[in-house]
Formats: sequence, C-alpha cells, structure tokens
Amino acid sequence: MKRKSKKATTGSIKTLTTRVGKLSFHHDFQNGYPTKDTVDVLYDERDFQRACQAYLWALPAVAYAQMRYGLAAFGARDSIVAAFLNFDERLGILTPNATTPYYLAFVGLSSGPVIAELPTGVRGGLVDAWQRSLPDAEKQARYLLVGPGQTPPADVAGFEVRYSPTFSVMLGLRITTTDPKEGEAQLAKLRIYSYAQRANPPVTKIISPKGRKWPGIPERGMGYWKRLDEVIQSEPIEERDRFFHEMLAPLGIEKGKAFKPTAKQRKILTEAALVGEAMAKANTFERRLPGMMYRKDCRWHYALQLDADNPEEFWNLLNHRSAWFYEAYSAAPSMAPKRPGPSSAYLGAYRDKRGNWLDGGRNYRLRVPANAPMKLFWSVTLYDVDTRSLLVNKQKIADKSSRMDLKKNADGSVDVYCGPKAPKGFESNWIPTVPKRNWFAYFRLYEPTETYFDRSWALGDFVELA
Repeated sequence: MKRKSKKATTGSIKTLTTRVGKLSFHHDFQNGYPTKDTVDVLYDERDFQRACQAYLWALPAVAYAQMRYGLAAFGARDSIVAAFLNFDERLGILTPNATTPYYLAFVGLSSGPVIAELPTGVRGGLVDAWQRSLPDAEKQARYLLVGPGQTPPADVAGFEVRYSPTFSVMLGLRITTTDPKEGEAQLAKLRIYSYAQRANPPVTKIISPKGRKWPGIPERGMGYWKRLDEVIQSEPIEERDRFFHEMLAPLGIEKGKAFKPTAKQRKILTEAALVGEAMAKANTFERRLPGMMYRKDCRWHYALQLDADNPEEFWNLLNHRSAWFYEAYSAAPSMAPKRPGPSSAYLGAYRDKRGNWLDGGRNYRLRVPANAPMKLFWSVTLYDVDTRSLLVNKQKIADKSSRMDLKKNADGSVDVYCGPKAPKGFESNWIPTVPKRNWFAYFRLYEPTETYFDRSWALGDFVELA
C-alpha cells in the first residue's frame, strides 16, 4: 500500500492517499479527525490488508479442504482410499512425485473414534486438517484415532491411540517398491473403519479418478474463502489463531454463521485472494528466510524448513509454513531430516546458476554428481509455477530419477536436461519443458545419507545452454 500524507503545523494529518489493491484513494481529515468517507475507505483497507495476511495463514487448511473436496468429486469420500497411479491423475496434487503411486484417504472423527491399520512397506502417515503430522504415526500399526473432546474407549488393547486436534484426518501413503505385486499385497492390508466395526472390519474400498481431471489444487478468488469457511465451521478454534478469526469476521467468515458475503465483502475478498497469492509466490519462490540454502555456492533451497527436533515450532512461523504450503502438502519431521534414517529430503530450485528464473522456453543442464547421498533413490521433478503441480507436456514426462536407465558420464555423474529441445544423444535424460510455462524443480533424496547432512555433496545448478 502506498501512503502519502500532509501534516498540519500541529502534527495532525490533513490528507492521506492510500492504495487498496489497484485503486488509490485520497482521504480528508478535519483537524485530525477523518471524514465519514475517509473512515469507510480506511475500514475497507484494514479488511483488505487483514484478508491478505489471512490468505497466507490459511494456506495449509485451505489446501487440505480442497483436497478433501477434490477426492469427493470422484467418489472418494471419507474412509474411501483414492489411488493416483498415472501422470494425469497426479495433476490434482501439489508437487507430487511423478512416479511413486499415491494413496490418500480422509477420515471423519465427528461421530467417534476410527481405526486405521497401516501396513508395512509403505511411506506416509496421518495429518490433521491443518496438515500437522500426528506424532509417531508413520510406522506400521493399528491406530485408534480420537477427535477433539472425545474420550477413548475403555478397551484399547492392541491399538496405538492418537489424539487429533481436528475432526478430520488425512491418511497418505506412498508405495516405494518397484514390484507391482508386492505393492498390491501391501495395500490389501490397509484398513479404515469405525471402532464399532472392530470385530468384523470391512474391506477398504479403493478407487481412482480413472484419468479424469479432479479439483485438488486450491481455488482462486472466492473459492479459496469458501474452503476456508468450511474448515472454520467444522473444526475447533485454536488459541493461537483467535486474532485471525477476529480479523475475518468483518468479512463474513465467522464460526457459527453462514458465509453470505455482501457485494463489498466479495470485492475485498476477491482482490485479497489475488494479492495474497502474489505475496505467497514471492514468499515461496524468493525466500527471505535464514538458513534456507543447502550450500552457499548453489541455488538449491531447503524446500521444507521444519526443525525435525522441534516440529511444533514450525506452526508458529507464518512465513516458513506459508512458503511450504503454497507449493506442497503435509509437513512432517521425516520430510526435513537432520540425520540419516528412514526419511526423505527435499531441495527446491527456482533460478538458474546465473540467478534468472527457470524459463520453459530455454534449455538447461543439471549435473547430478556421482555417489548421491541416498540409500533408495534420487529424483528431480519439474513443476508448473502457476499450478504447482507436474509440468504438463505432450510427452507426459516431468521427472528423471536414479531408478531409470539414464546415460552417465565417465565420472559417474548424470546430466539431466530440461528444455523444449531434446539433447542429441541424451534423449533418455531429457525432461521436456514448454515455452511460456515457467517451472521450478524439486530434488528428492530417499533415505539420505551423511554427505547430504554435512553438505559435502555438491548438487549442481541448472545451467542455461546456448
């Protein structure tokens, strides 16, 4: 917002020029008191500014609610597992891995405790409606999920009891085995059912979009606020969020009241969603956060800046969490590891070696040095800046990984090429890009090893080719 003011000799404001979104307003004061018109416009500007900040605050909850809405659109309602197995089906997910199958299910606890049986041989866990990982809920176990204010049953023998601060929980699984039969056998052991059904649990239903588009990416404009209102109406208000609830009430978003915004409220909310997203883009793609760089000599960011030894603090860091949740789902200690173990490390790149934004119309080379620090595999995946999902091209290729048959250099390094033009002799290492569709990249290490943590392994930057 731009401000210009003129002060009287006594120090009181005579005039003030403010900018609400794209509109500038000139305001008059009478001996320091604002005129009626000035008061009205300043209240609108207050609400606009607060809505922009509420946009950033709400990112994890809105993305969660949108994913739940998107799954229901093709029939995957609560306790039904949605399977995303191919390129097109993953396009409703923020920054998905391009090759690993995903299985997602939402669990509703408003009617009482629910049991979720997680099989062995999978990666994933349980998150609440703000995408906070439920503590110690990533191992193979029979979990008894208990909602806010609920008392667990007397008989909990054989269950791992987990308390959710929200009435909705999402179960996410990824099968990392390359053997389809082994993966099917693991998935067949997954169960989701109410506590009352424990003596004879039903078989869990698994469905997929079957190639259809589905609305999993957070909507823009009023759709964003509609999803937020759904969360506010259905979930408890947490103490640290009370100021945001108070800020949203004058805009028609208030717990216990129907969301029926006036024309003025709609205008402010629509414009705030646009500006709020612009702020989110800047906060994500140009992070001004301490300790964000993997190494001083490269452009790779730590994509998720969560302290695995103190994960709760992340939820108090508005800039950190909004930087992550604008482009990704879920935040857990195993996604931001500090030492070797069963985890996944995420690095993000948005600029090339010279500091320019990665451009879909240009050709680049990424050199992955030999002896990458991982036990399982590494992958590099490209995402569309606008959708934050897989970069769409006619080849339906958005990633390369060490599990693929890639051409290697004499020293064991691998050159991955990204651009609209295939490199002669290195077609197997090529990820096609599309002019006028700019992109960013994630580099993932599955079960990272010591040289990642001491940063002695130097991942190259994207170098623009002539």
